[in-house]
Amino acid sequence: MAYAGTGAGNRPPTVLSWQQLASGIPSGRFSHSCTQVGDTLVLFGGITDWGQRLNDTWIGQVISEEPRRMRISWRLLKVGPLAPPPRGAHAACCVDDKFIVIHGGIGLYGSRLGDTWLLDLSNGLRSGSWHQIGNTWPLPPPRSGHSLTWIGGTRMVLFGGRGSEFEVLNDVWLFDISDHCPKWKELKYDLSSALGEMPFPRVGHSAILALGGKVLVYGGEDSQRRRKDDFWILDTPALLQYESGSKKMTKRMWKRLRIDGQCPNYRSFHGACVDTSGCCVYIFGGMVDGLVHPAEALGLRFDGQLYQVELVLHL
Repeated sequence: MAYAGTGAGNRPPTVLSWQQLASGIPSGRFSHSCTQVGDTLVLFGGITDWGQRLNDTWIGQVISEEPRRMRISWRLLKVGPLAPPPRGAHAACCVDDKFIVIHGGIGLYGSRLGDTWLLDLSNGLRSGSWHQIGNTWPLPPPRSGHSLTWIGGTRMVLFGGRGSEFEVLNDVWLFDISDHCPKWKELKYDLSSALGEMPFPRVGHSAILALGGKVLVYGGEDSQRRRKDDFWILDTPALLQYESGSKKMTKRMWKRLRIDGQCPNYRSFHGACVDTSGCCVYIFGGMVDGLVHPAEALGLRFDGQLYQVELVLHL
């Protein structure tokens, strides 16, 4: 865990310090999801070193013992007899500190999944219950390595990923769980006006809700495993206007950000989060450095640097 401290006035902190936490219990894994719910973490699924897919759900309580000292207390969440099939590389987000929604991922035998599940946490994290959300057409195609970002209310945005034929995607879907019939809606581009103003297809990117309630997409890799270092903003207010039927989706939905100073290296499958101001983004780890064949495990290179990116609004 990285402790950021408190900056002077409105300025972000300039010094970050890492502390290894005695957390225990959840078995080693990768490609899991770990979602923040208030001051608690909800961990689901993942893949072990031996390729086993998991579907356990854990609660991690973050406990502050003294200034700059914290620990995580883990426990297995009671979810009853129903749970999503085992998977890794799925997408997950928290909705209003009440629900966790997961979509897709890599299931048994390497198959891409396209199902959607909701974890109801209304019992105060003492227990939870998983429910599969019914398949109502249209649906996003099965995929892994994509992102699912809560944008407020009952809506979330799905972007990108790798499909069943190993194609890499850059489609955008809006998911709304507001009524008794949750529904997906694809937000199709007006390609005649969007060329040059939309991100290329990617998998293993990050997508977080940042400054002004907009979705910030960073990095990822394409079908040739060429990694990226670009930042894109998806204009959520404009997206919702389109969803309501008031306008077509055009290049105004996407904007590539200009980067000043040191830019994080090209990377994919990293972690990213934003502070409470929505202005400071923290990027950690990930896979870096060029082309790597999937079977060449020894050729994989991982980054251990922590970057702080400050978002500046130009009026």
